[in-house]
Amino acid sequence: MDYVNLGKTGLKVSRICLGCMTYGAPATGGPKPGSHAWALDEATSHLFLKQALDLGINFFDTANVYSIGASETVLGRFLNANVRRESVVIATKVNGVMRDEPNGSGLSRKAILFEVDESLRRLGTDYIDLYQIHRWDPGTPIEETLETLHDLVMAGKVRYLGASSMHAWQFTKSLYLADRHGWSRFVSMQNHYNLLYREEEREMMPLCRTEGIGVIPWSPLARGRLTRPWQSETTKRSETDQFGKSLYGLTENADRKVVDRLEAVSGQRGVPMAQVALAWLSGKPGLTAPIVGATKPHHLTDAVAALSLRLSPEEVAALEEPYVPHAVQGFS
Repeated sequence: MDYVNLGKTGLKVSRICLGCMTYGAPATGGPKPGSHAWALDEATSHLFLKQALDLGINFFDTANVYSIGASETVLGRFLNANVRRESVVIATKVNGVMRDEPNGSGLSRKAILFEVDESLRRLGTDYIDLYQIHRWDPGTPIEETLETLHDLVMAGKVRYLGASSMHAWQFTKSLYLADRHGWSRFVSMQNHYNLLYREEEREMMPLCRTEGIGVIPWSPLARGRLTRPWQSETTKRSETDQFGKSLYGLTENADRKVVDRLEAVSGQRGVPMAQVALAWLSGKPGLTAPIVGATKPHHLTDAVAALSLRLSPEEVAALEEPYVPHAVQGFS
């Protein structure tokens, strides 16, 4: 495993980040925000967390809203029982709906100060390495959010701050205001970026390179669509993931051409499609680590193997050629 700096910080992270949305508790009793029918129970989740450690992954990403806190609990219990706290990098997020009440979500000072303590309790740790805002909150002045996050850094509860999918102008405003007021800056961007969705190349990716921001994309395999021939099989997630359908459901004709091209390149290489898709992503300038979810052992071994796969300029061009512009997706 290779380790790189997260943006221009001194923090070293593995070039694969394990996404922990899948770990926690399966949803029951109908759909709920943050809960998923495909989530794994704690015992099964621990198998993949152990595999990640064995592969050298030291970077784990979760969120307070995943399984309504259960993901943080499962991750925290496993790490506390198996590694030294200082040897891993824990990232979590705040903003999602945690309670059905006026201040049960969002990025107000009240919400953040309450939720950070709840995350610390569930994770069983005194500090969070990377605390990220889980999208933009239009109902709270960004100045209020930024000052509160800075206070968490000064209090020692948080080491670094990160952001997630938003418009480039919003991220630029956040960086400018932090610099202007002397507040702690966002050091990372967790955005939606993969072979099927490349709109981030227009503004966000160049902005992050210019500002030295670490890029840790979510859904690098497009909810599994980049791991197998076009609609060759269904999974419990593909059948029930309404958010995933909203991301890709309107562009199926265009997306199929990309998947077919990916299948052709991977066939010529004699490696799984997932490896080629992740190799393409990891080769992009300024990219730190894709956030990879895993529900089968080969998901992680493919992700790590992709780090050693070097695509030729001709292969990259072939993979990119079928892409057509998409509507902006993933900001909410």
